[in-house]
Amino acid sequence: MPFPQIDPVAFAIGPIVIRWYALAYLAGIFLGVGYGMLILRRKSLWVKNTPPMTPSELLDFTFWIVVGIIVGGRLGYVLFYDPLAFLADPLAILALWDGGMSFHGGFLGLVTAMALYCRHKGANILSGLDLLACCATIGLFLGRVANFINGELFGSVTTMPWGVVFPGGGDLPRHPSQLYEGLLEGVLLFLVIRYFTHARLALRKPGLAAGIFGIGYALSRIFVEFFRLPDAHIGYLAFGWLTMGMVLSLPILLAGIGLVVYAQTRRHA
Repeated sequence: MPFPQIDPVAFAIGPIVIRWYALAYLAGIFLGVGYGMLILRRKSLWVKNTPPMTPSELLDFTFWIVVGIIVGGRLGYVLFYDPLAFLADPLAILALWDGGMSFHGGFLGLVTAMALYCRHKGANILSGLDLLACCATIGLFLGRVANFINGELFGSVTTMPWGVVFPGGGDLPRHPSQLYEGLLEGVLLFLVIRYFTHARLALRKPGLAAGIFGIGYALSRIFVEFFRLPDAHIGYLAFGWLTMGMVLSLPILLAGIGLVVYAQTRRHA
């Protein structure tokens, strides 16, 4: 399949250039917040009928979501993927327009922001993380679609009929690994968490939805890493298949398992 002719630039106003990647971030945040507000209004879903915050408080928290994702995502990329280059030129850390964001860093930034907010409000931190788990998959899906539009993070050469000839990827078709991640981490994981929160009332066991998200994301990411090419300046870490994405996903997997075990074994009023 030829790569679709989609301009990574959505529109430009004079010297200001707006890319689909930036719009995907914003859309993911605001759609996620909107979905979160709907869940917060369903008080019967939550333990003791007490959500971790009100819908209006979630709207106020949106600013901190943006800060957590951007700061965490950028610092995560700097520390995990190219520390020496940024050590040589520290000001390049601020050059967000040149790209370079880490999901794992953005995830840690978002979790930290939610934990601090819930602690400040005296709310259940695990329920706050459950709320993030319900909403984060929307942003994951849109972000991976934007990666596809940018023609980046593509996979290895394939003979499958849905292989795509990416610009900068040579003349051979490659796995559209961005779309694999979008479908697994975004669509499928959203449906799984939705089933557990609404059919199995998982939100009444604080930490359970967050644990399911951690397990689902980590397994999806590790699976897709077998098809996705590693960053060129890092390559494979060992064995000709181990990548940085796999290594960074393992702590999330273990944390997810721990949260599920804790939520299932702890008694809730």
